[in-house]
Amino acid sequence: MQSTSAADFALLIAEGDPVNWSLPAALVLGMVIGFAVVRTLSRGTLKQAAEQAKQVVDVARREAAVAAEEVKQAAEKEIATKRSALTREYDRRDIETDVRLREIRSHEESLAALDFELEQKGERLKREAAAIKQARDAIRAQSKDLRKRLEGVAKMDAEEIRIALREEVAIECQDELRAQRRQTLERSEQDLNNEARRILIASMQRLSSQPNNDLTATIVQLPTEEMKGRIIGREGRNIKSFEAATGVTLLIDESPQMVLISSFDPVRREVARAALEGLVKDGRIHPANIEEFVNQARDDIELKVQEAGEDAVGRLSINGLNPEIIKLLGRLKYRFSYAQNALDHSIEVGFLCSMLASELGLDPAVAKRAGLLHDIGKGIESDYEGSHAMIGADFVKRHGETPTVVNAVAAHHEEVPPESLYAGLVILADTVSAVRPGARAESMSSYIQRLDRLEKLAASIDGVRQAYAIQAGREVRVVVNPNVVSDDRASEIAKELRQRIEDELQYPSTIRVTVIRESRYTETAT
Repeated sequence: MQSTSAADFALLIAEGDPVNWSLPAALVLGMVIGFAVVRTLSRGTLKQAAEQAKQVVDVARREAAVAAEEVKQAAEKEIATKRSALTREYDRRDIETDVRLREIRSHEESLAALDFELEQKGERLKREAAAIKQARDAIRAQSKDLRKRLEGVAKMDAEEIRIALREEVAIECQDELRAQRRQTLERSEQDLNNEARRILIASMQRLSSQPNNDLTATIVQLPTEEMKGRIIGREGRNIKSFEAATGVTLLIDESPQMVLISSFDPVRREVARAALEGLVKDGRIHPANIEEFVNQARDDIELKVQEAGEDAVGRLSINGLNPEIIKLLGRLKYRFSYAQNALDHSIEVGFLCSMLASELGLDPAVAKRAGLLHDIGKGIESDYEGSHAMIGADFVKRHGETPTVVNAVAAHHEEVPPESLYAGLVILADTVSAVRPGARAESMSSYIQRLDRLEKLAASIDGVRQAYAIQAGREVRVVVNPNVVSDDRASEIAKELRQRIEDELQYPSTIRVTVIRESRYTETAT
């Protein structure tokens, strides 16, 4: 059966066609019921669908939120990564910028320095060009002058040419001499003193010396008092024979069991001592026996003298000395100066000269040789006239020593002018060896007498109020009257006193003169 829709049914009514009203009513009712059922079902379905949709939406919303959060975190992480990368990039670019700026500044400074240097070079080149031009002009002028002088030389003899050349060289060397003098004077006195003190201290510290030898009297001990009578002999023949053979004087006094040997020659005293000790030990004392023992003692002393000279030369490692010089050196073993042994002093001076020469860049062998031989004149017999420095220089000259050594020996007491630095070294080393602590001894009476003479010499000058010798006589301090003596006069007094000390006194080492001029004015306020 064909069904009719509501639209068709409505159309039929509108057209006026007869209708079977029961069927449409049933249809309408069915449709209504169906619609209601469908609606009811659809409403439940829709509600369930809505709830499901709501759940889906919630799930989707949560998933979307989670996804969004993940996306946000990923985005933030990416942003942070990019920001960090950008920051590093910016920092790197800042560093590169700073480096480039510093490089630019450095280049600018280098360019500025280069510009300044170029300016300086330019100015120097200008000056050099001016100097070259001036020199060229001077050369041209000299060439013209030389041409004229050559024209004049043709009319001069050899002596006139020699004199003219000497005058020309003197004029040309004046500038160099002035420059050299200026350079020497520019070095302060303090620097020179410090350098000299350093060299002296270094040399003295390297030298290990013994203190002075005690000067013992030449005394022979006797076993018994009876031996004195045997030494004198009958009517004094034994003592006369002994004194004639040895050249000494025997002093036999009341001192118990001793005999004193007196002589200005220390070698003779040593020979007499050895001979007398041998005679006393032998017990047989008579003129023949005396002569035998004296000759034997003299031979023994000569052997000891030779050994002492060779030992001194060996200690200093000096070669090529004449045997006579070595023998004369050995005689210094028995000579003393202020209780200082002359041979030990000569060896010490030789060592000091060698070390000082090494410090100054000189030949230590020449300095050592001159230092050892400087006092050799003290060993020569008294028959020769003159100071020991002059006769010693003459002796070494006759035995083949060089002029440098001869002058150093002759000039070590400044009796002749030093001709080389080696002479100055000998003078200095001789002074250092004499004044070092423990080197020499002096009797109390002569010491007090020397100080008294020094003070009286200073007090004898007009204007001097007081004078004091201090530092064991190595310094004298003079107090002058300030109302009478001016500053200029005080300086003159110091120079005058120094000259009088050098001329009138004999003293070891040096003496410092200090003149004090002081004025004091005191007021008391009440």
